[in-house]
Amino acid sequence: MLNYRQLHYFWAVAKTGSVARASEQLNLTPQTISGQITLLEETYGLALFQRVGRQLELTETGRQALVYAEQMFQLGGELEAMLRAGPQEQILFRVGVADVVPKSIVYRLLAPTMEMDDTLRINCREDKLERLLADLAIQRLDLVISDSPMPSHLDIKGYSQKLGECGLSFFATPALAKRHAAPFPTCLQDAPLLIPGAETVMRSRLLRWLGEQQVQPRIVGEFDDSALMQAFGQSGSGIFVAPSVIAEEVCRQYGVTLIGQTDAVLESFYAISVERKVKHPGIVAITEGARRQLFHW
Repeated sequence: MLNYRQLHYFWAVAKTGSVARASEQLNLTPQTISGQITLLEETYGLALFQRVGRQLELTETGRQALVYAEQMFQLGGELEAMLRAGPQEQILFRVGVADVVPKSIVYRLLAPTMEMDDTLRINCREDKLERLLADLAIQRLDLVISDSPMPSHLDIKGYSQKLGECGLSFFATPALAKRHAAPFPTCLQDAPLLIPGAETVMRSRLLRWLGEQQVQPRIVGEFDDSALMQAFGQSGSGIFVAPSVIAEEVCRQYGVTLIGQTDAVLESFYAISVERKVKHPGIVAITEGARRQLFHW
């Protein structure tokens, strides 16, 4: 079994850069720290440090071990802070949001949790899906919201619940809409179009649908961040797309015109958790709110 005290000494030396500084920080003799790290290396038959001149540097194995040690001692610090704080009246609800999910959708999905009593406190973080799922696996997150279910190639235990789906709407400033006033979707022919980036599920579905409609717009911008795409659309840079469920909100917020909609291109949203049977009150509020209020299942 891993000796966590030895690992802590290794982590301290790696962070401070020397045995001497680590010994001052831990209030131990350099010999004690060096001896314990040597025992750790001998246990696994691997070198964690190497001498380069007078400097002590991490080996490749040491660098990999440091990543895990960082996570372990960060979680340990959080645990200690929680225990010292005593009983908590609030339940912390840690939500990870894939950066490709439109912010308006995220807000409306999370809104039911804000209507609960004061026992729930939300901690919301946006990142790439795979990094969020890695944190979900080690229980640093309670839930991940994504535009796709749990990827099958990841060796992570998780369960996907479909929150809902909706069609796609197309928007343009009044001036741009006037210049491309043909019936939809013919109006998209040769029109400047802003589309979701390569990391989104929607991109390939949209391009396939455009091919089926035999229209060829001019793609002038690609965006992983939907809010940035909408900002460019608001400026008149091109026609842009958003989920139909927030069409009225997009028109009101950005002062644009709805020029067409299609249900042949569906965008789906998922809640990914480590529980097959959901028990967390925050997750229950999100799933029930999505089905009853947002997507009207």
